[in-house]
Amino acid sequence: MVPAVLHKFLSPRNLTNLLGLNGTYNNLIYKYTPNISDIKRSIAQYDLQQVVYNENIFGPLQSDSVVIVIQIHDRITYLRHLIVSLAQARGISQALLVFSHDYYDEEMNSLVQSVDFCKVVQIFYPYSIQTHPNEFPGEDPGDCPRDMKREQAMLTKCNNALYPDLYGHYREAKFTQTKHHWWWKANRVFHQLEVTRNHSGLVVFLEEDHYVAEDFIHILKLMEKTCRESCKHCNILSLGTYLKTYNYYGDSKKVEITPWISSKHNMGMAFNRSTWMQIVECAAYFCKYDDYNWDWSLQHISQNCLKQKLHAMVARGPRVFHIGECGVHHKKKNCESTSVISKVQQVLKSAKRHLYPDYLILTYTTILKKTKLRKGNGGWGDRRDHKLCMGMTIR
Repeated sequence: MVPAVLHKFLSPRNLTNLLGLNGTYNNLIYKYTPNISDIKRSIAQYDLQQVVYNENIFGPLQSDSVVIVIQIHDRITYLRHLIVSLAQARGISQALLVFSHDYYDEEMNSLVQSVDFCKVVQIFYPYSIQTHPNEFPGEDPGDCPRDMKREQAMLTKCNNALYPDLYGHYREAKFTQTKHHWWWKANRVFHQLEVTRNHSGLVVFLEEDHYVAEDFIHILKLMEKTCRESCKHCNILSLGTYLKTYNYYGDSKKVEITPWISSKHNMGMAFNRSTWMQIVECAAYFCKYDDYNWDWSLQHISQNCLKQKLHAMVARGPRVFHIGECGVHHKKKNCESTSVISKVQQVLKSAKRHLYPDYLILTYTTILKKTKLRKGNGGWGDRRDHKLCMGMTIR
């Protein structure tokens, strides 16, 4: 179901000509592994140079163009399909793709740099587990094991003995990294990248295992216009849904106005600089909240810090889909399965004639019962995590 011209994004490229670092290269599995000091050097160079690929073809970023920020780790199969879906989106040539990596890999870099349908920037999270394997923010051998009791930890004097989370567990680097990365990349895009310095339009947040409908930019622009006219208190647009069934015949034009709920409205969400400036003012609520999820931490900000809580306009007929069967929380036997991708492609094929609506129909959802302030999920009791997160905050 992928147009022949886009097959190039789905097949691995030979990396023999891409080796610029000293490392090991195995011809049998086409996997190249540079050493940590080389990775750190490359990351620093990328983040310093801020190269905007294809700018000479597509011109400078306009202040109201869509910026699409994609958080990626190492699941290249999913990323290939996300790129294929983006390539087919109408209006993509005016957008900027920002690929935010927390894992350095030559094959990933090659794939990202082969994108030729719009402007592209790569940014690299500099405090990753990959570059700090035996020290904080990675796993320090002197850190307390997750399930060690506090009394035992105090006796052994492990590094973070004083700071278990609210459930009595000590930090696990693989879980803390995602929240750190999310916060770092948002700060980076809104405050540090030259290309987005004067950008005032929408920034869409995607992940490597998402898949977009061809009219997602069209819908986004329509939602933005509708917000200005009919929902001035809406400050987040949400393009995804976790529902299992969709009715594009009835729902392709419908958007729901609702208080933003992290577990429902965190996929394919978009907001602009003015919303971000309100969020970043509440950095301490994000960085010190004992929950390792970025979206729950954002919910905590909304409930406890923002003058105007987060309100979402949600597309009832989703334009962003989740195709990942494996990730931080879920492990299955076959993590490279493409069955979900085929299913999504089929859904979009049958919905094709209902895409690109001319207008939107608003429905309102009010949460009648008072939303109970939720206890965090833990995993974020370590003061070093609080300090690192606050240190990445730019105001």
